[in-house]
Amino acid sequence: MIISTGTASGKSLAYLTPAVASCLDGGTVLYLTPTKALAADQLRGLRELRMTQVRAACFDGDTPFEERAWVRQHANYVLTNPDMLHRSVLPRHSQWSSFFRRLRMVVVDECHGYRGVFGSHVAQILRRLRRVCARYGSQPTFLLASATASEPGAFAMRLTGLEMDEVTVDASPKGSTTIALWEPPLTELRGEGGAPVRRTATAEAADLLADLVLADVRTLAFVRSRRGAETVALSARAKLADVAFSISAPFTSPSNPFTSPSGPFTSPSGGSEPTPSPLDPSPPTPAQATRTPADTNLTDDTAPTDPANDTDLPDPLNPTDDTALTDDTAPAADPASTAGPGLRSEAAGHTRAAGHTPAAADSPLSWAIPDPPDLVADLPNKIAAYRAGYLAEDRRLLEKALRAGTLMGLATTNALELGVDVSGLDAVLIAGWPGTRASLWQQAGRAGRDGQDALAVLIARDDPLDTYLVHHPQALFGQPVEAIVLDPDNPYVLGPHLCAAAAEIPLTEDDLPTFGATAPDLLSDLVAQGLLRRRPAGWFWTRRERATDLADIRGGGGAPIQVVESSTGRLLGSVDESAAHTTVHTGAIYLHQGETFLVEELDLEAGVALVAGANPDYSTFARDITDISILGTQRSQPLGPGTLHFGEVEVTRQVVSYLMRRLQSGEMLGDEPLDLPPRTLRTRAVWWTLPASAVAPLAEAGIDLGGAAHAAEHAAIGLLPLFATCDRWDIGGVSTELHADTGLLTVFVYDGHEGGAGFAERGYARATDWLTATREAIASCECERGCPSCIQSPKCGNGNEPLHKRGAIRLLNTLLGTE
Repeated sequence: MIISTGTASGKSLAYLTPAVASCLDGGTVLYLTPTKALAADQLRGLRELRMTQVRAACFDGDTPFEERAWVRQHANYVLTNPDMLHRSVLPRHSQWSSFFRRLRMVVVDECHGYRGVFGSHVAQILRRLRRVCARYGSQPTFLLASATASEPGAFAMRLTGLEMDEVTVDASPKGSTTIALWEPPLTELRGEGGAPVRRTATAEAADLLADLVLADVRTLAFVRSRRGAETVALSARAKLADVAFSISAPFTSPSNPFTSPSGPFTSPSGGSEPTPSPLDPSPPTPAQATRTPADTNLTDDTAPTDPANDTDLPDPLNPTDDTALTDDTAPAADPASTAGPGLRSEAAGHTRAAGHTPAAADSPLSWAIPDPPDLVADLPNKIAAYRAGYLAEDRRLLEKALRAGTLMGLATTNALELGVDVSGLDAVLIAGWPGTRASLWQQAGRAGRDGQDALAVLIARDDPLDTYLVHHPQALFGQPVEAIVLDPDNPYVLGPHLCAAAAEIPLTEDDLPTFGATAPDLLSDLVAQGLLRRRPAGWFWTRRERATDLADIRGGGGAPIQVVESSTGRLLGSVDESAAHTTVHTGAIYLHQGETFLVEELDLEAGVALVAGANPDYSTFARDITDISILGTQRSQPLGPGTLHFGEVEVTRQVVSYLMRRLQSGEMLGDEPLDLPPRTLRTRAVWWTLPASAVAPLAEAGIDLGGAAHAAEHAAIGLLPLFATCDRWDIGGVSTELHADTGLLTVFVYDGHEGGAGFAERGYARATDWLTATREAIASCECERGCPSCIQSPKCGNGNEPLHKRGAIRLLNTLLGTE
């Protein structure tokens, strides 16, 4: 059964009732969630029932080892995540034999988070779970819950391999939600190629978060990276500290400037700057409109296998992160400013604080002046950050403080997106398109959970898709949520799980239908590689290594790189190995819990990045070069005068340098070379070609064909997430006027995951709609020569050169047959 209804519609009660009944009847229940925050929240709710017969316990990376034996032997309601199920529970199933024999129900909560490569891995983990259950004679009911998913029954069947009934009617009472689509203004600053620059989404979120907290509005700000969440919280706290300092001045100085409508915002250090309101249309000053270019410049919008980001991905060996997986990857935020690389926007403003006595009606801060000065001393402490990497007890304290109202504002990654009961919220800020409509409504649904009215603000980044959406609201409202894309038959996913299954219980012919039609052929390959051994009784794992180590379910790509402070030996944190080249290369700026560090050395063999405390006035951005070759074409079809293809490709990437840019102005300070090894990725791509006869008229008209193809590629990558359930950081692209394998003008868009994730295939299926929206997004942008809102990319390793906006429009018109 899958229940697919909106947030706060009673899904938890729908599965909790039969689950508790199963425990009371002597059975056991297994609860799976993508995040440990949600598991801890569910455990809190179960304990509040005060039913001694329900022995509920979390079994995850935060569970002390001395408690794990008790959980295995005595708990009848176990809450865990796919990582622990994959690496600990299933490989040691004999230790859980009593639990599995009595297993009545498997609850898969927030299942819409299982998409892409991660979802494909979870699909195979669930098949292994079913097989282990059968070994112990149980046949549990699978009950799935999702905020909203397109075709939920079909998706759930693909995820579990089981026939599904679906419940989709949502009759729960709800308050009204006011949704604002917010596009930050253009500034006087100029970026690459002289393009106009908008204020950044992270800085705008920080300002609005501070304003809403001042107004006594309990607010959650979703930011797309760990460092982004840290910087939003730091910036908002700094603004509240300034406000607290300034509004206490009237009690000691009769000439305080805040009693005058024209008074400046005086900081504790004596400096002053204007304090524009978010509702004030006047443009920001250059100091306020600081934009930092995007982190991780991946040549020609190269996608991660190598996600250059601080997305909340857990340590798969000991997952301690509150990972939420509706968003895959995100760029890292700038360490020393509120402008987050790849997350661009800004704005300041003020709202009336509840309980505060207004003075002069026109004064920008008059409403914030309280009666006694000590009421504002604690203002900065009303805002905090929440992200993966914090200690478990710290995360639980933050969740409790938010529910209790001690905290009024929290800047978070998507770790709080899924189901955690933070009722009582009044507003949600979403800094940048979260990747899918499902995630948008999930995040917006965090506010107004007790039937209250609520506010949700989507703050657009300087990005083609964000710009398209705020100018085309019909693409958001009244539209069904996206189909969830996953491919359990991906050989790079299925192969490791067949090995893991054979290590758990030797595989037999009868097991093969559970794993899909491609399993028999893949088993032969695994035997040939020496990973499995065929015997008359079946297939056996015979190696000493752990078979589960073959499957990297979160897509990190290897053992994480440890970030160590060189002077003290203090372990600051870890970075996914796949992201190390772009985030902790030698010379990179690294931010940890508000502290800024300079990477002194990256030792890939030792798996360590040595850092030292620093306070630079610049930020760093890695650049790389990309080459792509076609390994095979699986499908082709005509598209206008050209041809559309889908197939397998090999992508080679190498980080070659990093840029240093001044924080305040974006001024280029230098381009430092790096000596890092190349990476190779075999994946799937969609690409289109145009014959010379079709592009000749464009060349004769003086259009730079390479620049036109490059611009069309950037915009196409930006718009594909609207048609495939992915993020632009999940995909990459390459464009060329003459590709070696095709001999024609060619534009590639590929999946950034080994073996593919289904995103490029989705683009192939909806190519006409996708490329039509791409052309419209470029044509409707108000800039003259191209900007980040249309054809410039935060990931471009070529410095967004060459780009030709008018040429991209004509090229797409030619391809679509509308020239």
